[in-house]
Amino acid sequence: MEYKAPLESYTGRIREVTIGRGGKAVRVGGSNILPLHHFEGSAASRPVIALEVDDNGAAGWAAAAVQPFKDVVNDPVKWAGRCLELGADLVCLHLESTDPHGANGTAAEAAKLVKKMVQEMDSPLIVYGCGDDRKDIGVLTAVAEACRGENLLMGPAVKENYEAILRAVADNGHCIIAQTPIDINLEKELNVKLLKLLPPERIVIDPLSSALGYGMEYSFTIMERTRQVGVVYGDTAMQMPVIADLGRECWKTNQARSDGEQGMIWESITAMSLLLAGADILVLRHPDNCRLLKEAIEGKL
Repeated sequence: MEYKAPLESYTGRIREVTIGRGGKAVRVGGSNILPLHHFEGSAASRPVIALEVDDNGAAGWAAAAVQPFKDVVNDPVKWAGRCLELGADLVCLHLESTDPHGANGTAAEAAKLVKKMVQEMDSPLIVYGCGDDRKDIGVLTAVAEACRGENLLMGPAVKENYEAILRAVADNGHCIIAQTPIDINLEKELNVKLLKLLPPERIVIDPLSSALGYGMEYSFTIMERTRQVGVVYGDTAMQMPVIADLGRECWKTNQARSDGEQGMIWESITAMSLLLAGADILVLRHPDNCRLLKEAIEGKL
């Protein structure tokens, strides 16, 4: 008798989120399966890879991560173009220069840069603030207004500042990154609040990503559980794509800073693990790992 493996089917489906507009748009999410279980259902969009750009010239980056971009790190627009040339599906800009404990750049300067990048890039843009709750309100509001209608993916919106950032995103036609500190209950709580002004098709979850050996198992568990709650149990407040902003966490480890080859391994293993956990967007630093993960996603490994 021929053996037929049992198959599962689920009623829940992850919402499909569109980043960017027109011919530049990239779609993520849309699956009714657990990660990579294509034999059990369908996925409207495959996971995508973003390469990171910092507006502070890669200050503090490990040398091996800077090497592919060493001639363009002082020009974020050219740096973004290099990322796309080297295989990224889209670019993730971190506005580190706005950090009040660092260069303390202004919201107007950040907005001007993002607008220029949007106009000159051939892909949509993910924009993260510096991570300071108060400063991010002004910076992300200015960016949202300057790029009205461009459908950026912006954040992070966190418990302490989500109201102001949510209004700016909703009023100016963008998508939001909902960030919570590796806690499934806080994740749902924030999503419910965001859903009061935004449809689920404009929300992406960032449960925070930890590096291999530095708490990755916690990130893995939360991402895995997020997908299960949305797909298996059909919780509509949890049916959003997940972003794993992992490159920065991997390349600041002691292993990556001491040896470039170890850094490559640290980033690739972390990325592969979080892909299996359910991440829909992987943010990396090194283009070689970008190519590796794309081959894995496309089934070439």
